[in-house]
Amino acid sequence: MEVLSSHVFLKSVKDGEVSRKWKQQVVNIRRVTKVVKGGKKLQFAAIVVIGNENGYVGLGLGKANDVSDAVRKASYNGKRNIISVPLTSDKSISHLVRGRFGASTVLIKPASSGSGVIAGGSVRIILELVGLKNVMAKQLGCNNLLNNARASIAALQSIKRS
Repeated sequence: MEVLSSHVFLKSVKDGEVSRKWKQQVVNIRRVTKVVKGGKKLQFAAIVVIGNENGYVGLGLGKANDVSDAVRKASYNGKRNIISVPLTSDKSISHLVRGRFGASTVLIKPASSGSGVIAGGSVRIILELVGLKNVMAKQLGCNNLLNNARASIAALQSIKRS
C-alpha cells in the first residue's frame, strides 16, 4: 500500500493543524525499566495512533523519562508512519484481510451496513481512526497491545485497491 512521504505529511500536520484535521489517541502508557550499572533506570513507553477518519492512519511508539515526552515522541513517530487505506462507499473494506506481527494475528472482515466497529483493544482504536464504520475484527494468538496494533496496520496495508 501507499505510504505517505513524511515531508509532504508534516507540511499539512503542523502543531496547530493536528487538532483540526487529525485525531490522536493514546493506546497505552507503561513503565519500562532497564538495569544499568547504578541500579534500575525507569522510563515510560507510549503507543499512539493518529488518523483523520478518512482513510489515513499511523501508529507510533515513543520512550522517554517523562510521560508527556513519551506521548509527544510517539505522536511524531505516528505522523511519520502514515498509511493510506482504501474505503468502500459504506465505510467498510472490500474483502477479508489477515495481518500478522510476531505472535499476533488480526482478522478484519467487512460487515453489513449499520453494524458498527466490532473489535477490541488497540485494533478498535485503529479501525475507528482510519474511518471504518462497518467492520468486524478478531485478535488471534498473543494479546500484546503493540503487536496487535502492528498486525492490524499490516492487515490494512494488505487491502487490495479496486
